[in-house]
Amino acid sequence: MSRFTIRPVGARDLEALTRLAEDFHAEDGHVLDAGGRRALAAIAGGEPLARAWLFELVGRAVGYGVLTLGFSVEYGGRDGFIDDLYLAPEARGRGLGRQVMEFLEAQARALGVHALHLEVGAENARALALYDRSGFRDTGRRLMSKRLV
Repeated sequence: MSRFTIRPVGARDLEALTRLAEDFHAEDGHVLDAGGRRALAAIAGGEPLARAWLFELVGRAVGYGVLTLGFSVEYGGRDGFIDDLYLAPEARGRGLGRQVMEFLEAQARALGVHALHLEVGAENARALALYDRSGFRDTGRRLMSKRLV
């Protein structure tokens, strides 16, 4: 297998991070809007409630992951949300998703996270299988959102 690396996102990575996020959001069926771009810039600039990593294959960025931090009474304290997770089509089917999931879980544990959450479309069978193999379970609840800004 080719050399796969995961490294933290810094300010110098904003262009690559944004390009990958545009690809992910387009594939997911919605455009990366100005608010999303601002959020990526904040993360690349050191936002304390979020961490991001670039996934590189032979030195070329082929994906990224964003872990955000919160707090939950139900889960006994700090929780985390895998907010964005993307591997470009050419990087899929190589076992990299499994490596990324193990990495993100280790990072969450190191940050004191008690529970890790994510959102996935019901039609995304490949992602659902990966998340199931990684130990994620459907809670039977529905994620609901309301924009405040």
